[in-house]
Amino acid sequence: MKDITAVEAVAAIEAGTLTSEKLVRGYLNRIAQRVKAWAHLDPDQALSQAKAADATSGGLLRGIPVGVKDIIDTYDMPTGHNSPIFEGKVPFGDAACVALCRTANAVIMGKTVTTEFANRHAGATTNPHDSEYSPGGSSSGSAAAVADGHVPLAFGTQTGGSVIRPAAYCGVVGYKPTFGDFSRVGIKMQCHSVDTLGLMARTLDDIALFRAAVLKLPPVRIDREIGRPRIGICRSPVWDKAEPETKALIEETATRLSDKGASVIDVAFAAAFADIIDDHAAITGFESVRNYADERLRNPDKVSDELMNGPMKRGLAVSFDRYVAAQRKATAFKAHVDSLFEKVDLLLTPSAPGEAPKGLASTGDPVFNSIWTLAGTPCVTLPAGTGPRGLPLGVQLVGLRHADDRLLSLAAWVAAHLN
Repeated sequence: MKDITAVEAVAAIEAGTLTSEKLVRGYLNRIAQRVKAWAHLDPDQALSQAKAADATSGGLLRGIPVGVKDIIDTYDMPTGHNSPIFEGKVPFGDAACVALCRTANAVIMGKTVTTEFANRHAGATTNPHDSEYSPGGSSSGSAAAVADGHVPLAFGTQTGGSVIRPAAYCGVVGYKPTFGDFSRVGIKMQCHSVDTLGLMARTLDDIALFRAAVLKLPPVRIDREIGRPRIGICRSPVWDKAEPETKALIEETATRLSDKGASVIDVAFAAAFADIIDDHAAITGFESVRNYADERLRNPDKVSDELMNGPMKRGLAVSFDRYVAAQRKATAFKAHVDSLFEKVDLLLTPSAPGEAPKGLASTGDPVFNSIWTLAGTPCVTLPAGTGPRGLPLGVQLVGLRHADDRLLSLAAWVAAHLN
């Protein structure tokens, strides 16, 4: 079952050549603890849902198993946030995205491992390509579960780079939608100005299907006849953070796509936004320490030292005036990024500085993602070969806000010409 896509599985179930129960059993047999992707997994519960899906006709995700990041509420499973404060706690209801997937007849397979409150302190998940390396964070379990063939679809969330980066590290497709398009009801809030629900899968067609279910809309078919795009290479102000293999990948990808007929130009931010990454840090620091008020003040002994004396301490140091200034610059930055798309159809930029870091203590640097999270733009990472240690690399494609369907079609054109 590892290689079947969600789109293929839905078609087979509708045709009567596959059942959800058989599909779920196949995935359950595939799941191995070597990558430790799951915070909660009850095989009997998953199979019960699959049998119910088989007994019910229709549904956009008919019988397809979905992994749910463990900061997203599920009425019938614990939502633990990788914290002793919430261990074993079952919420009163589903998050909106989970409820919409159930309405689409999906199987909620279980809860995938997250860092503590989707912030820094890492969970036990390892990279499916080499267990000595990080799968990224904070959506580590979701990325690893999709990459290792446990589920075809999984939810992640992104405040800095927690969808795009782990997807790139694990070699799968990651999609962060335009800010605000997906409901965040029932998802643990870290930073209300930037937190974004995202999707992971192995193909762009599966992302399009999954996206339609979360929006409760008919799926929009990816247009593979979209034509040759205008591509802007955006190295961004943090280009010096990229490893040599990533710099080479971006340059080689641009050359390859140009040879295939794309128009390729260099695109840079206006000088006023050279330090925009610092504004992202100010906004997220100020908001997160306040959104974690209960955990920080009522249960300080149950919050990791890494979080308490790292992001929370830094957040307390951000003044309200600094926060307001950052918000004002972010507003101008979003308009500036929108204006870049007057000359290009999409931006090409790194998904991460390089390959996944060795060890599980660090989940990697989100520096190439935080900029776009603040901009509110839709982003897709595509697998794009491997680095010097044989681990996956990705390229990130950025689109115009609220033009996500077009970005997915343009990404399909890029994917078809990457090799």
